[in-house]
Amino acid sequence: MRFDMVIKNGAVVTATDTCAADIGVSGHKVSAIAAQLPIENAGKVVDAAGCLVIPGGIDVHTHLDMPFGGTMSADDFETGTVAAAFGGTTTLIDFAIQYKGQSLREAFDTWMKKAHDKAVTDYSFHCIITDLGSAQLEEMGQLIREGVTSFKLFMAYPGVFMLDDASIFRAMSQAAKHAGLICMHAENGGAIDVIVQRALAEGKRAPKYHALTRPVTAEAEATSRAIALAEMAGAPVYIVHLSCNEALEKVREARDRGLPAYAETCPQYLYLSLENFDVPGFEGAKYVFTPPLREKWHQEKLWQGLAQDTLQVVSTDHCPFCFKEQKELGRDDFTKIPNGGPGIEHRLSLIYTGGVHGKRFSANRFVELVSTAPAKLFGLYPRKGTIAVGSDADLVIFDPNREEIISAKTHHMRVDYSMFEGIHTTGAPRAVFSRGKPVIDAGKFVGRPGAGQFIRRQTYSRM
Repeated sequence: MRFDMVIKNGAVVTATDTCAADIGVSGHKVSAIAAQLPIENAGKVVDAAGCLVIPGGIDVHTHLDMPFGGTMSADDFETGTVAAAFGGTTTLIDFAIQYKGQSLREAFDTWMKKAHDKAVTDYSFHCIITDLGSAQLEEMGQLIREGVTSFKLFMAYPGVFMLDDASIFRAMSQAAKHAGLICMHAENGGAIDVIVQRALAEGKRAPKYHALTRPVTAEAEATSRAIALAEMAGAPVYIVHLSCNEALEKVREARDRGLPAYAETCPQYLYLSLENFDVPGFEGAKYVFTPPLREKWHQEKLWQGLAQDTLQVVSTDHCPFCFKEQKELGRDDFTKIPNGGPGIEHRLSLIYTGGVHGKRFSANRFVELVSTAPAKLFGLYPRKGTIAVGSDADLVIFDPNREEIISAKTHHMRVDYSMFEGIHTTGAPRAVFSRGKPVIDAGKFVGRPGAGQFIRRQTYSRM
């Protein structure tokens, strides 16, 4: 039997199993998994001794080449997917934003053009709905049939992104009809807006007030309301970037009742806290993203949520803005600081470090959180998210003992700072393959812009 590539001597780790096995790759697919595969006719042999071989990471929450607050997120689909690949992520689901007055199709076409010639690894899109009339409701069904099977709605940012409860309920009902999935930004935007205006009137303009004007109760209330609306619509709901224990408890209660309620958190909520704002001058602007950082004690609650399956996914909400020139737009007013942080490159290393190395959960659960569960929830499984015969050969040779220190001096994101500057990690990719082709090899990028493909996704299926 001939293989284009054989990966030998690694510990193959999926969400359910760990075994010593060789992996044969033919074309873009995994074609064989066995204790020992012949290498005489293999086009390439890769030795993974001492390493884990895991399915490529799937980040279902990124914002590349995104307009915001008069500027653009610093990574486009080339630099963003390169940085993601360095970190072991081989598939992204980004967001195509429908602005008011637009059709959903216009939004999708705009983002397809942004990605087409630039992405080095595979990608798909959720569609953000900001304007929902009867035409857009019809388009939801059309897009789902074409493989765009999830939509994001906002309960925050009045006048920009926020939808009222009636529109949210209509969208959820339509998603349920066509087996789509609604992703929900859950914060009470109306109440937050009042708190923000009060703070500005009192002269409270420093970056830390971004966090202090967005209380945990606003996130918990909206999470509860999103789940209630989904229950009434007979729809599943996926809470994005959950940041605090109060919201976590709302998801736990819903899941205990058997509802199809799911949630993700992000590395920033597991490693950073309100204390990060206690830095000199304007440096706290580096930590302005939404939901905001919380008190430190929430971190362990979120780790527990990951271990206990109250949280199913870790994504990044990667939305990078350079400190100089971009974050500084809000130097005199925290509401004008471009809202987002860079994290696409370090997700796997941070979650392996805190989860597996930190003895909070197994390597199998790690794979489930960063690859398998997002693949299942968002219609990519079993093409992606696992290592099985017939699956895409999106593979990461992951060294569980490799130690690194995160720094803006060495990262590959096109942004001039790191949220995680100075954090020590244990566990990092040695080599990364996208559909059988090498993208990262021994710390060097060996892929090609435009090699990434748009992936049509299946509809939601309950986990």
